[in-house]
Amino acid sequence: MIAVAGMGTTQVADSSVQLTQAGGETLVLPGPARRIVTLAPNLAELVFAAGAGDSLVAVVEYSNFPAPVKQLPRVGDAFRIDLERIVEFAPDLVIAWKSGNPQSALQKLEQLGISVWQMEITRPEEIAGAVKSISIAAGTEDFGVKVARQLQQKLTNLKQDNTGKTTVEYFYQVSARPLYTINGQHIISRGLEVCGGHNVFSDLPVLAPQISRESVILADPQAMISPETPGEEPGLSAWRHWQQLQAVQKGTMLYLPADEISQATPRLLDSIDLACKLLDGVRKPVQ
Repeated sequence: MIAVAGMGTTQVADSSVQLTQAGGETLVLPGPARRIVTLAPNLAELVFAAGAGDSLVAVVEYSNFPAPVKQLPRVGDAFRIDLERIVEFAPDLVIAWKSGNPQSALQKLEQLGISVWQMEITRPEEIAGAVKSISIAAGTEDFGVKVARQLQQKLTNLKQDNTGKTTVEYFYQVSARPLYTINGQHIISRGLEVCGGHNVFSDLPVLAPQISRESVILADPQAMISPETPGEEPGLSAWRHWQQLQAVQKGTMLYLPADEISQATPRLLDSIDLACKLLDGVRKPVQ
């Protein structure tokens, strides 16, 4: 038996593949998957990153990267999965997002005899392992292992380049109305830690809590960060009326590409790289 590092994927001598579910259980495939359906946009992107894009037969709404994904059939969205449509595609593997897909729908797929692999990525360090595991599941290991090494090296370089920098206290705004943020356990917060960023709401117990405007004013972060979608009004624009905030006074209201920063894919590392450069502009000189 050949054990594979990453997300618990194992390939055995008879060509079957064992996949470790996000909950710790083991899923066994008789061989590499040739017809894959993904149930979250980031999963489709990860399949392509693993060199298995040719095996992807269907995706969910908002799957838009890389470009070929836009041409693939849709089988619902993160909250509404079209089970009949999935069955029509006869997949030998459905890759699901444990915290994002309804468990009742995933259980029905399993009852229909479809192999469902539930994944979860909670840290930037896990992205490389996910790419590697998917490549093994899809029989594209040579390609996936190479990409995984590149991703690991990129993250290592980012950590080395930003070691020892002074901390920047930031507020991350997910949405303005209602006002949502993230806590320190969120993958975005863990990514910004690489840059020496500290989330002012890191201690909140909920991963993506709704907060009050007053709590942000009281925290008075050095920087405010928000995802930016082309063609939409900048999400932090309403804060310009609150001149007592140091981030408003100093103009340290920063934006990161929404698709890159909001999804656990290789592009998240690109967004972390950009965030590090932006936070360098906020950071006070070392005394």
